Amino acid sequence: MNQLGAMSRNSTPRVSVLVPARDAATTLPACLRSIARQTWRDFECVVVDDGSTDATAAVVAATAARAARFQLHSRPAAGLVPTLQYGLAQCRGEFIARMDADDLMRADRLARQVELLQADPRLAAVGCHVRLFPRRALRPGRLDYEAWLNSLTSSAELRRDALVECPLAHPTWLARASALQGFGYRAVPWAEDYDLLLRWLAAGLELGVVPARLLAWRDHPRRLSRTAPEYAQHRFVAAKAHFLACGYLAARSDYVLWGYGSTGKALAQALLGLGRRPAAIVDLHPGRLGNRILGAEVLAPTQLERLRGWPLLVSVAGAGPRAEIRAELAARGWREVVDFVCVA
Repeated sequence: MNQLGAMSRNSTPRVSVLVPARDAATTLPACLRSIARQTWRDFECVVVDDGSTDATAAVVAATAARAARFQLHSRPAAGLVPTLQYGLAQCRGEFIARMDADDLMRADRLARQVELLQADPRLAAVGCHVRLFPRRALRPGRLDYEAWLNSLTSSAELRRDALVECPLAHPTWLARASALQGFGYRAVPWAEDYDLLLRWLAAGLELGVVPARLLAWRDHPRRLSRTAPEYAQHRFVAAKAHFLACGYLAARSDYVLWGYGSTGKALAQALLGLGRRPAAIVDLHPGRLGNRILGAEVLAPTQLERLRGWPLLVSVAGAGPRAEIRAELAARGWREVVDFVCVA
């Protein structure tokens, strides 16, 4: 067996690692080495070259020549969603792992995630914690996002916080092929991974997480999450409003909104476009209390008991304020994801 591990192209692997790539020749060698050194050996790696103009294809071809488990699929440039759709059709494994061409996985990533999926048949997919790099260029907001991602350790917490942000970084996913290929990626006005994760949850599927930093997640200005319009902040708000209107607020045209800062205001405007209007707004700002916003009276939290029976959306930025509001609502007997939902 060579250092990349031998595998017959005719054998069926337990895990398929799907890597879309475009102009990634500088980062792919390290990425592929991190995949090759996995302690879980029963895998194939499907790399789909999305019309690269650099040496991406040559890098993958050289790796594939040394190890049959690595496959190169070159296509004309089509964009991320068509590339992922095509790649899924090439994956043969019972489980499919996502990986980006500029990231690195720890040697035990696949083994630990497979172990969790095998141990709990209720789970459709699992992720893991991350470490962003290079550290010197990270802004406080990115570090806060990393800390929030790594604070989630259970299926209940993933579901609870699903409308705060995407609770599992896309390149950490390991999913059952039935869930990933069955639902598939779709072209929508917002991020394709967040859309798929919210569709899984809406369908009642459960997600899990290995609470360990098994992925080194590269942060740089050219990431799609920084440059593509689908990843703009207002598109994430639109996604949350869409899934609220189709789910938690499906039977109601009115709701109570806690918070009318920039976060709550953006959510209220997005929901207004979907026919959902606040019946009341809960806020602490003295300049808002007693006034009307969008036709709704602005009330203090002390008046919350008058609002029982309406679905409550807690839309405030920051883990600290959300934790305080959650504690106050829990003390009053309000049940999260039943009586209220946090949306940031």
